[in-house]
Amino acid sequence: MAKTGWLGGLGKRLSHVEARLAERRAEVEAETSDSASPSPSPAPAPSAAPAPPPPAAPGAERAGYATAVRPDPVSVIPWGVRVAAEASWRLLLLAGMLWVLMRVISEVRLVVLAFAAALLVTALLQPFVVRLRRLGMPRGLATAVTAILGFVVIGLVGWFVVWQVMDNLDQLSDRLREGINDLKLAALDSPFHVTEKQINEIAKNLSETIGTNTEQITSAGLQGVTVLVEVLTGMLLAMFSTLFLLYDGKRIWTWTTSLLPAAARPGVAGAGPRAWRTLTAYVRGTVLVALIDAVFIGLGLYFLDVTMAVPLAVFIFLFAFIPLVGAVISGALAVVVALVTQGPFTAAMVLLVVLAVQQIEGHVLQPFILGRAVRVHPLAVVLSVAAGGLVAGIGGAVVAVPLVAVTNTVVGYLRAYSREQLHHGLSPVGPGPHGATALGQTAAEAEETRTGDNGA
Repeated sequence: MAKTGWLGGLGKRLSHVEARLAERRAEVEAETSDSASPSPSPAPAPSAAPAPPPPAAPGAERAGYATAVRPDPVSVIPWGVRVAAEASWRLLLLAGMLWVLMRVISEVRLVVLAFAAALLVTALLQPFVVRLRRLGMPRGLATAVTAILGFVVIGLVGWFVVWQVMDNLDQLSDRLREGINDLKLAALDSPFHVTEKQINEIAKNLSETIGTNTEQITSAGLQGVTVLVEVLTGMLLAMFSTLFLLYDGKRIWTWTTSLLPAAARPGVAGAGPRAWRTLTAYVRGTVLVALIDAVFIGLGLYFLDVTMAVPLAVFIFLFAFIPLVGAVISGALAVVVALVTQGPFTAAMVLLVVLAVQQIEGHVLQPFILGRAVRVHPLAVVLSVAAGGLVAGIGGAVVAVPLVAVTNTVVGYLRAYSREQLHHGLSPVGPGPHGATALGQTAAEAEETRTGDNGA
């Protein structure tokens, strides 16, 4: 009986130790499954045999501690570093895409500038086509009449400028010689102690420089002929593009949107008409402001008896299509011509006229005419004009600001469209959060974040 009691007590103690070991194995398995996956693993069946414990390091049991489980490497990286990493590779991808796009545009710059000019001319002429259609004229005839009248007006403006320059060239040459002589006398009478010998040496060195660089001047002239051929080609491309845009612009836009993914078509289809209204408002406002500048500055030049007042007024009208920079260049040209032909007093008066008209333009005309349809910050205007000039010259400077204005309108509409989709409970376009930045975000947290964004 004593032997049986001793064996029974030993069996109870072994059963107790076995139960404690099973509980410890279950705790270790639960901790391991929680660190490896956020989703809870199902509990083992009661009838299943307990899994063997993981192999411990040598001497671990004697030291009295279990082996530590290493966490997921992504989970130990700070949240800000993960967001910066994902944003960085996306920005690098966008920068590479923009670089490739700029290289492609530089290779086909003539075609791109011709199409951009066609868009600007179409934005100016399209309201006339609409009015003729409302009067009952067929679409083809309305397009032909509008395009022919528009091209005739543009051609007459160019012919008028060339005619005025050629007609006043002799007078300008005489005035230029007189102005140079006056500047020479003023330099001799100045307190800088300039002698006539020094002025003659400067003129001689200039003549020798021109004589020794005849080959470069000839190559520049040949390059000018090449540029003239490219300009004529671009004008023909712009004319044909304008005709097709006036006649079939809506169908071309529908075909363009059909190339996009189905999920993106509604947003782009809504942004297109708003972008076109912005472009139309910009072109109309710029033409009207340029016309007012040219008329008032031209009247000032005419009453001050400046040579080639009318051609200078036309140049002011054309340069007004380059925001900020064009007004400075055309105004400086008028002041220089007045200085050389009429003297310092007339040049100072021309400068006052130019500054007064430009101040009225900046503070009254542009806010009143353009209004809120085209709202671009002056810093964005300067940077876009500089970037456009570096990429595509004068043509790039002309189309840079309307491109920025249209982009601003499109981005603003797409942002509002996305918020409206979320407000109505529709799923946003594109996949949800994924990757390292979405680590540990459950469905409930995502829904809470979305609800908070909608409330904001």
